[in-house]
Amino acid sequence: MIKIYTANLLVDAHILKGLLESQGIKCEVKGEYLFGARGELPITPETAPSVWILDETNINEAKAIVQGFESSLAEGVSNNDDWVCKSCGEESEAQFTECWNCGSPHEFVE
Repeated sequence: MIKIYTANLLVDAHILKGLLESQGIKCEVKGEYLFGARGELPITPETAPSVWILDETNINEAKAIVQGFESSLAEGVSNNDDWVCKSCGEESEAQFTECWNCGSPHEFVE
């Protein structure tokens, strides 16, 4: 198991998990229960929510997905905005990581 992302917000860790899983990469979020103890515990990478991939052979593909996700966060792309599928043109609500119409994954960057 390899840690590939440390999140500032729990929701970001789960969005990234959904993106990875939509590409067939098995992963899990760790530290989500510690997130609720912030204020009582110091804020460190060890207490922040993190995303771990289960199979090392997926590391390069996972890193590319993480890089795209981080770029979208840096560019101010909101995880709360509806989005338009690049494959079929249908609009999906923000909480979906896949198009409701054709099943294509949500791509955060061009």
